[in-house]
Amino acid sequence: MVASDEELGRRARGGDATAFATLTERHRAALRATAIACLGTVDEADDAVQEAVLLALRRLPQLRDPQAAGAWLKAIVRNVCRMQLRSRRPAPVAEPQLLLPSATEPGPEEAFDRNTARDWVWHGVATLSEPVREVTLLRYFTRFSSYEQIAQVCGIRVDTVGSRLRDGRRALARALRETAGEAHAAADAVAAAQRRTAQQHAATINDGHGARVFDDWFRPDLSLTLMGHLVGDRATLRAMTDMTLSAGVTVRLHDAIGSRDVVVWDMNFVNPSDDPEHCPPATAWLLRLRGGRVARLRVAYGTKPHP
Repeated sequence: MVASDEELGRRARGGDATAFATLTERHRAALRATAIACLGTVDEADDAVQEAVLLALRRLPQLRDPQAAGAWLKAIVRNVCRMQLRSRRPAPVAEPQLLLPSATEPGPEEAFDRNTARDWVWHGVATLSEPVREVTLLRYFTRFSSYEQIAQVCGIRVDTVGSRLRDGRRALARALRETAGEAHAAADAVAAAQRRTAQQHAATINDGHGARVFDDWFRPDLSLTLMGHLVGDRATLRAMTDMTLSAGVTVRLHDAIGSRDVVVWDMNFVNPSDDPEHCPPATAWLLRLRGGRVARLRVAYGTKPHP
């Protein structure tokens, strides 16, 4: 017996990856037709559908009426198309609000923590190439998600961010379709372990024992880039951290997202009461690991992007 949209939507909302894949494949032709009607070109339409599928996966807790899952998916496609049409204007790439958590919407991690399909997602992310994985992690799983912020963290052009995100969406959508029925608990365990490691290291640094973290976890030949500019190595990082802590500033981990060898630390600075503007409110650390140690670190600062 063929499952109804209502049944698939209910199962998908509860974390059934196969049900979600079946539901989106069932409506893919209609979603594609909707996107073509909005955008007029097949390539852009396919890209919009892939973007919408990823957003739908993140927003499954918002599917209030599983029976109307098809209409819900089409609404997401139309919103993505509207954002693509706006980006055609001759102006700097704006931050697509569609991709960001609102005051009433759970953030990506909160949604995935409710959803047992998160291991399926992390497995798909781990299949992406490192440059594409970096921008994908920042875009969909951190507060540093605007094109401009991603460009700052990665040290690349804004248009390069867009092209890598397109590659990432296509590859991730394909990987998710191909592996929906498989179990990938190991990928989820890796992501959870990266978060625990970040929490432990942040606490150790705040306690004044950062030298131990840097010596054990960062390679001596570390490449350190700040706001897109190469500034030094592991010794430079230690000096910067010591200077920050000596001013009474601490760091608070907001989240750590990543796979085995590409990780993003999304952190807040907590300034002392007598110098509340000493550091910017937020910082993102993009880490690439080799042999279990950090070989490259890209750091960017900014206002707290989103609560």
